[in-house]
Amino acid sequence: MAVIVGVHGIGKYKYYLEAGRSATGAAEAMRRKWDRYLHIGLGGEPRAYFAEIAYFSHLLHDGDEGYGVYGGDAPRKAMELQAQQVLIDWARHLGVGEHVTGALKSFTGWLLERLDSRSAAFAKLFAPEVAAYLTDQARREKSRRAVAECIRKNRPKVVIAHSLGSVVAYEALWAEPDLEVDLLLTLGSPLGMRNVIFERLLPAPVNGRGERPGNVKRWVNIADKDDIAAIPPALAASFTGVDVEQLVNLDWIDFHTAEKYLGCPALDPHLRPFLA
Repeated sequence: MAVIVGVHGIGKYKYYLEAGRSATGAAEAMRRKWDRYLHIGLGGEPRAYFAEIAYFSHLLHDGDEGYGVYGGDAPRKAMELQAQQVLIDWARHLGVGEHVTGALKSFTGWLLERLDSRSAAFAKLFAPEVAAYLTDQARREKSRRAVAECIRKNRPKVVIAHSLGSVVAYEALWAEPDLEVDLLLTLGSPLGMRNVIFERLLPAPVNGRGERPGNVKRWVNIADKDDIAAIPPALAASFTGVDVEQLVNLDWIDFHTAEKYLGCPALDPHLRPFLA
């Protein structure tokens, strides 16, 4: 019996398009993949681990290219500026951008030219999707509600949230205190990223600290030490109630994908008690 709900991260709009603009179809396609990924890490006989993947990527997009947020030229340009500002704030954590002056668009081009191809592709996805979530309240509420409804429907023991999904899951669990989860497992989470995400969280941190949602019994955070989305990789310095922190070394190139995180042996001791 599946006991886990997954919450995906950035760059999953393609599943929606491939499923004929069906969020249900996208979620099912991801569920099958995430089952395979997790099986690599856990071993044994293949099985259905995930009850469902809470899918929300389509709620952050308008255009089929994956970057079109909002309709019309003026709103789109405004969104591009917001995304660029997010990218600039994020870049400061990578140690670049502090000495750069000039237009935001010029800086964005400068940054992407200097990142390797994998990082550049990540940055192009990261900034628009994170900006859409953090700056558009309607989209944020819809995304949060989609995750909360998925958890409510399946009543899982475990929620595994990857990347931006950890932000949406965190806020959804705070917003719906009647949802009870035994284990929140965050993978490659940007929750602690200052000036980009941390200060914008709902509920807002108090005296510089966030807190584990009261309806979560245990919180485990796993991050690759070089993951450029998980800055800082450890969350305990920013959040009260993180029970376990574990830094891993997934891959020097493939440092952020759900495939690498779910296939990581570090998840086994935390999930095994729920899979007996």
